[in-house]
Amino acid sequence: MTKSAKPSLLDSAQPSLLDSLRKQSEQMRARDSAARRPIEVAIKDIDHGLSRAFRWLDEVVGHLEVIRPAVAHQFQLGNILTLDRPRFDRGFVTFRRGDFAGFEVLTYVEMFYRLAGSDPIILRVNPGAANGIEERLRASTMQFQYQTEQDDKKTLRYGLFHVQPAIAASVRFQPDYARQVIDVTLRNVDRFESVLLEFGHDKLDEPALEDLVKFVLGEPNGFLRRAPLALIKPRSDEQQAAQDTPEKPVTQREAL
Repeated sequence: MTKSAKPSLLDSAQPSLLDSLRKQSEQMRARDSAARRPIEVAIKDIDHGLSRAFRWLDEVVGHLEVIRPAVAHQFQLGNILTLDRPRFDRGFVTFRRGDFAGFEVLTYVEMFYRLAGSDPIILRVNPGAANGIEERLRASTMQFQYQTEQDDKKTLRYGLFHVQPAIAASVRFQPDYARQVIDVTLRNVDRFESVLLEFGHDKLDEPALEDLVKFVLGEPNGFLRRAPLALIKPRSDEQQAAQDTPEKPVTQREAL
């Protein structure tokens, strides 16, 4: 009596391995296509979301300029100086428009603001250390003047830095329409550094913006937990410092 052979994986009665893989692949593609929004819809949604963020932040900054609240952050520049609990001094929100895939859209929204301390800062340093301190001050965006101090014999004794107790900070929203994300760059918000976060297209809603303003003011918030951390960059070069001080804004406090 002969034994019947077991059916093979490639038996004609069974779907072939390739057919099985093909079917699974098609199902996955169909599911991904259903979940993925058409690019036209994504572009419009991101653009409208940034427009709402601009108007919301623009009103908030106007109120903060009147109230001038104390900011519960301590800005420490190495062992050179510390600016503790500065006040929100002034700010503005700006944007730029451009073209993407045939649509006129926002290419960025950016909030610039200034924090100011009450007491002038005077640093008396060894002249040999002046160059290094000057580089750190320039990178921090703090404005200063430098002069030397001599004794009765005209011997150079000290270098004097008169530092304006003010910090230029910014928050920039940069949409990536192709990837359907929004990159948010924080500069000098809670310390002298740049932080880059990546938000999903629908994650910059009003609660997220409220958390952002609370973070700016040093109040309890969950802003940094709302998006993956992409980059932290210390403020350590003059080129970056120059980029932080904007020229005349292209558009400021306009209705979108």
